[in-house]
Amino acid sequence: MSGRPGSALEGLPFGRTTQVARFEELMFGTTRLEELAELARKETRKNFGRTMRLFAPLYLSNECVNTCQYCGFSKDNPIRRVTLQPSEVEAEARHLAGTGFRSVLLVSGEHPREVPVAYMAECVRRTVPLFPSVAIEVAPLEVDEYRQVVEAGAEGLVLYQESYDRAAYAEMHVSGPKRNFDERLRGPERGYEAGFRRIGLGVLIGLADWRKELVALAGHISHLMKVCWRAQITLALPRLRPAAGGFQPRVAMSDRDFVRAICAYRVAFPQVGIVLSTREPGKLRDGLMELGVTMMSAGSETEPGGYTGVGKARLHRTVRGREVALEAGEWERAAATEQFEISDERSADQLSAVLRARGLDPVWKDWDRALTA
Repeated sequence: MSGRPGSALEGLPFGRTTQVARFEELMFGTTRLEELAELARKETRKNFGRTMRLFAPLYLSNECVNTCQYCGFSKDNPIRRVTLQPSEVEAEARHLAGTGFRSVLLVSGEHPREVPVAYMAECVRRTVPLFPSVAIEVAPLEVDEYRQVVEAGAEGLVLYQESYDRAAYAEMHVSGPKRNFDERLRGPERGYEAGFRRIGLGVLIGLADWRKELVALAGHISHLMKVCWRAQITLALPRLRPAAGGFQPRVAMSDRDFVRAICAYRVAFPQVGIVLSTREPGKLRDGLMELGVTMMSAGSETEPGGYTGVGKARLHRTVRGREVALEAGEWERAAATEQFEISDERSADQLSAVLRARGLDPVWKDWDRALTA
């Protein structure tokens, strides 16, 4: 285990609280991993029972105006792109609902012209009749813009900072609106003001010193638990996966450190939800089912139209932001480019079977809009 990180919260608008100190002690102190895992197991059962909430991502568009070195959707990557029409989003949603999902996360690249707020709101309206829980993971918006999406029926907002290291953030985000570190950092609070009652934070492991990133994320969680006290806070620690552009992680986080981090967050923040995506391999995900994780995706596709093939006829390529038509016949055998490669390819039914075999209860629905009526 590496030594304790220093000055992880320097330059950030939140400080070192008792919870942050507790997380640091658990993560970087002398507590044995086996002991920490048992503490995490007990806290999970105490606060969440034996349930695991299942959800699926639904990608609306892979168009983007940002140049981010690590992202497959980066403007400079010459990838196949498409923005689904609302009717096509509904077709994807119906497919997911047919497989059992009742919680969906709508994901999109940042492109104000292709993916305006009105479009997002319409996509939400198309999905809420099928899903009691609809969340969005899109570019940071203003309060009145977020409010339009909330009024359409969305109740969850996911907005990862990607990196809390300002220098690394500036280097990774070469151009586009996403370069504004502080605008993104304040996004979750604007979403809360607009009415979101689930707020998801996260840091992308591989861009900067992960030890400092974990502490900064703990500080952000502690801060939001105070100022957004009516919302449920969740966290995620996605580790970089292969994607278009071929970016290689600057730093690696071992599986052992990853497991320790999940356990440390669970004990330090016992009521915070922890999300584990299909970025991680199945064997590791199975091992973490009882050690703090409360939400898992399954059967995921990370490109628009990935579930049903809708939108293929409108595929095009971009070269440094300029649209280029595909060659004749190419679209017939091609699909939109994915944001990243998934690791765990099991279906929702297969994951549910594993959960039940371990004595856990897959939860397809744990939210209803009547709760906030």
